[in-house]
This record gives sequence, C-alpha cells and structure tokens, in this order.
Amino acid sequence: MNGYRHYAAACCCGTVLAVMPTAGVHQVHAQTPLLSPSLGAHTLLAQSEGLGISPAVTAPIATQPHGSSLIVFNGGYSSASAPPVDNYANRWKQLGHTVRYGNGYGDSFDVKAYLALSAKGGANHTVSIAKPDQAAGEISMPFIEIRQAGVLQDVAQNYPQASLVMTSGRVTTTGPAALVAVWWGDGGVKRMTAVPNNGFAVIDSFLELPDNSGVQCAVAFKQVRAAGTYDVSWTGVPVQGAILWLFAFQSG
Repeated sequence: MNGYRHYAAACCCGTVLAVMPTAGVHQVHAQTPLLSPSLGAHTLLAQSEGLGISPAVTAPIATQPHGSSLIVFNGGYSSASAPPVDNYANRWKQLGHTVRYGNGYGDSFDVKAYLALSAKGGANHTVSIAKPDQAAGEISMPFIEIRQAGVLQDVAQNYPQASLVMTSGRVTTTGPAALVAVWWGDGGVKRMTAVPNNGFAVIDSFLELPDNSGVQCAVAFKQVRAAGTYDVSWTGVPVQGAILWLFAFQSG
C-alpha cells in the first residue's frame, strides 16, 4: 500500500464579506469560505479486445474551467505507456507506480493512474491515450472530475489476494473531502459484480464484458463532511483478485 499526503495544493476560492459592528463603526472583513469538494463530470471508455483503436479517446464531458482536479486511469496492455493527453493542455503526472496484473498475465497488462491538479477544463473535454503496439487491444479508461479540489490529501493503493470481500488501504482527511475508489478485477471472467460498502456509490463500471474480452473496472464515490480515516471494501462475484485505489481530495 502506498500513501501520499498533501500531494499538491492549489485552490481557486472566492471570498465573502462579513460586516462586524464595533463601537458604532462598521468594519468589513474578508473571510475565505470552506469549500467542499464534490463529484464533477465523469465517464469511462471501454474498448474490447480486437475492436479498439489508437488513440483511445474518452467521450466528451463538460468540466469546470478552473478549480477542479482530474483523474485518468489506463488499464490494459503495458505497451500503452505514454501519459494521457487532453484537449485543454493539462499536465498529467503519473501517481504512484504502475501496477502489473498477476493471475497469469505476465507483464502484458497493467494499470496506471494519472492526476492533473488545478486543471483547466470546459465543454467537450476529452482525454486520449496512444496505443502504439496494440492499437486494436482492450483498454479501460475512467476519467473523473473532482470539483473544488486543490489538494490530493491522501491516496492508498493495494492488490489483495482473491477473496469474496477485498478491502482498500486507508486514507485520512483533515476536513470535508471527496473520496474516489476504483476496482480492477483480475479474473478471466466475462460477467461479474463489484459492490462497495461504507456509503460508496458506483458511478461508472465495465463489468458485463463481451465475448472478445475487456478490462473490468468499477469506480465509486463518497463525499464526507468531517475529518476522519476511511476505507472501502468491495464484494466481488465471482471471487477474484483486484487492484484497488482510494483517493481523498480536499479543497485546500
């Protein structure tokens, strides 16, 4: 499990004016409101084996012009190793290390996470990933916006052994936060379920795979109002291993 606290800080906050009467004189003070990060636009591109194209491009979504953080995952062939590119010229940084699939896949498949803090956005926002060696190969690409999020407060990644219930690492927050959990199953199955607990709700998934195969994935979200330590357990059927991620974003 890898933990990364206070990954970066950049926040676009407005101000409110508070009028404080003192001895008959009105004094005006600027107060910075505490913004709560929230779920923004999101999508998941899934290309099945033999039917993919290069570059793989997500469906367009409408992101905020400023103040959001963005996550993109690349789950598929290891040869697709270049960082993502988006049409708002954001700078994407790989978060943590590349996680290779076990369960007999060798070095052929892996999952990589990328982050853009304080990102630029707008209408028809897309992200693309080049696939130079396996253009027709399978790939799954979640693309998630977290609004009013200038800080990746904490993140955990682990790869539990196959079990009916698998639990993520823990993340700790110091205030209101947006939590994003991602599940990547490693079983050679075409139909499965992946259900999170602890108040997380699935927002995107690719769990009903076609006969020509694909990369199974599920993304879940939870908003918390107070400081604390959080994790999530996934119940997956049929039993298999899974690569798990958990992010905690704060406004800064």
